[in-house]
Amino acid sequence: MSAPTSPAELYRHSLRLLLDKDIPAWVGLWAEDGVMEFPFAPDGWPRRLEGRDAIAAYMRAYPDHIDLHDFPALRIHQTTDPQTIVVEMRGVGRVVETDSPFDMTYIAVVTVQDGHITSYRDYWNPLAVLEPGIDFTGGRR
Repeated sequence: MSAPTSPAELYRHSLRLLLDKDIPAWVGLWAEDGVMEFPFAPDGWPRRLEGRDAIAAYMRAYPDHIDLHDFPALRIHQTTDPQTIVVEMRGVGRVVETDSPFDMTYIAVVTVQDGHITSYRDYWNPLAVLEPGIDFTGGRR
């Protein structure tokens, strides 16, 4: 595949990598000093990850806990800043530990510079982490 040329194309590519459980390639889409933020994260969950290494550590075990199957209803909105998009989507699959359904709604604000994600503010539903088996961060509540 040729390198994605727009933030929307890069984001779509990142979702394919998550579905393929290719976390190293997904992390490779990030700028070295990229920042991932979770403004709605509950106590005990990270609110801000600074740098590609921190993001890699956070995501490393994701496929062991969440088996993603699809991102239905993906909507990508352009903003007045051509490097920033707003994404609405659902992630569906199953929680590996319990084999229960996983269905999360997300809104994300994503900024891309020079072909890499530099900022990702993920407004996910914190109530979903009350389900057993969801905590893949290494931290325990």
